[in-house]
Amino acid sequence: MKKFFLIILCCIVLLVFVACGGERGGAELGEDFEYPHPSSGVAPSLSEGENPTESVIPPPSSPSEEGGAPSLPTPSVSLPTPSVAPTVRPSVSPTPKPTVTPSAPAEKEKISYVRSKTDGLRVRSKAKTSSSILGRLNSGDMVVFLGKENGFYKTWYKEKVGYVAASYCDFYAIEKTSEQVERALDFGYKLLGYPYVWGSVRYHDGDGVKNASFKGTEFDCSALVQYIYYAACKIKLGTTTREQVKNGTAVKRSNLRRGDLLFFTNADRAHLSGNERIGHVALYLGDNYILHTASDYAVIEPISKARWKNYITARRVV
Repeated sequence: MKKFFLIILCCIVLLVFVACGGERGGAELGEDFEYPHPSSGVAPSLSEGENPTESVIPPPSSPSEEGGAPSLPTPSVSLPTPSVAPTVRPSVSPTPKPTVTPSAPAEKEKISYVRSKTDGLRVRSKAKTSSSILGRLNSGDMVVFLGKENGFYKTWYKEKVGYVAASYCDFYAIEKTSEQVERALDFGYKLLGYPYVWGSVRYHDGDGVKNASFKGTEFDCSALVQYIYYAACKIKLGTTTREQVKNGTAVKRSNLRRGDLLFFTNADRAHLSGNERIGHVALYLGDNYILHTASDYAVIEPISKARWKNYITARRVV
């Protein structure tokens, strides 16, 4: 029974609360105001003089039959598109490739000679015409160039410094070759002018044993080349041309090189055969020039056509 009375009491309180709320609402809105039925869709009318901005916003429409939420208008918002400047890449010029100029081949070192333009050119002991005469050069003969002094070219002659008048000479240059060959030739230049003596004493016996009676101031052809190569390079050569032609290696005439030994026959041996034909040897300088001694004195001169007719073979010892 207590529960039943409590329920009745709560209902009475609720009715009183609703009744009091309705009266307060009517007093605030006015006696003539009527709430429109929610389903009528008619907005409440405004009295004259009322501010439209204070009008009551109609209640939202009822949910759809499927029970979804009421649709709300989507505001149209236009956002400005940011202006983005296009990325400008810096112009990069291609790096030019370096121009490679092919280098010219290095010019080979040359040695200069003084060449006589006349027969009987005097080789003097000093750079003046009143000085003593050491020897003579014929046209085409050459001596090594050492310098110039008072209108004379300085050179070697008979292991002394000699001088020839510059006005009767010109220059001639030949490419150098190996250090050994140049060392031998440098030694040979000093021996120019020494007289030819057939059968002169050799510097050594062919095996490097020096002859006690060797003079060093007179030579025949084989004695001269033997002395040059042994004194300058310790290269052993035979005592005669027939022995020296066995030294070193054979070389074709088309492949001759500075420092090679050239072998010739002569009138006394031309009728013989084999190595017995050989009667002369010379040291080749290049450009058709030889250093040798034959019948007069040690000299640098061009190979004549007559001598080429007597050519037999060549050997390379360096």
